[in-house]
Parts: sequence; C-alpha cells; structure tokens
Amino acid sequence: MKVIAYSITPTEKEYLAKANQKKHDITLISNPLGMETVAYAAGKDAVIIWNHDDVSAAIIDQLAALNVRFIITGSIETNHIDKTVAAKYGIKLSNVSTGSPQEIADQLIQNLDLYQQNKCLGDACVCAKSCRAAKN
Repeated sequence: MKVIAYSITPTEKEYLAKANQKKHDITLISNPLGMETVAYAAGKDAVIIWNHDDVSAAIIDQLAALNVRFIITGSIETNHIDKTVAAKYGIKLSNVSTGSPQEIADQLIQNLDLYQQNKCLGDACVCAKSCRAAKN
C-alpha cells in the first residue's frame, strides 16, 4: 500500500520503519497535513495523520479528489477529523489506542495491513455497509 505520513518526527520515523519492515511504501514528511501539503498525498492509498493535523471537510474533499481511501490517526482522539465528510466519500478511518511510541507505530502498521485486507480497525472506523461486516 502507498502511504504518506504527515508530521513525522525523527524518532517516529525510526519506530515506523521498525514496525513497517518494508511492507508498505511509506513516504514520511515532517510537514503537517494542510491545504499547502495535501497535494503530497497524490498517488497514495492512505494518509497517516496526528491530532494537530488539519483533517477538515476541505482537506478531506482534496484527499478524496486524490483518491485517498484511508485515513489513520496516530492518536486516540478523532474529533479533529470530519467523519461525516469522510463517510460521504467512503474514506475509511481508524485511530490507535494508548501505548508507547513503538506500540503506536505497530498499531498504525496493523491498521494499514487490515485496510489492505479490506478490513477496518479502531473506534473511529467509518466505512460502507459492505465493510462493516469485516470490521474487527
């Protein structure tokens, strides 16, 4: 799966690389997701974001136009994501539970793995009716 991860620190980069083990093609950038950076998601299946990234309706409109199908937040919180607009486009969402930085990275990669199998994970999962039956 092709992925872009926004707002990544050097430490998070190490944890994600260890968790990923080269399974997914992940582009890591330190810039936050916003109107100036949303275009970096072109050609990607998924975006990894954090609770300080802009995941408003306008951003989700742009992500949908770029054919992004999955948004994974590396936070427990999901109130920064416009879930209604994501559902409108059939974009699946997931979050992580609490944990150490390595556990969070592991959960992010696990979410990507499940998405690749057409499954959703996390309390924030929003998907079409056909996906709900496959939800873990």
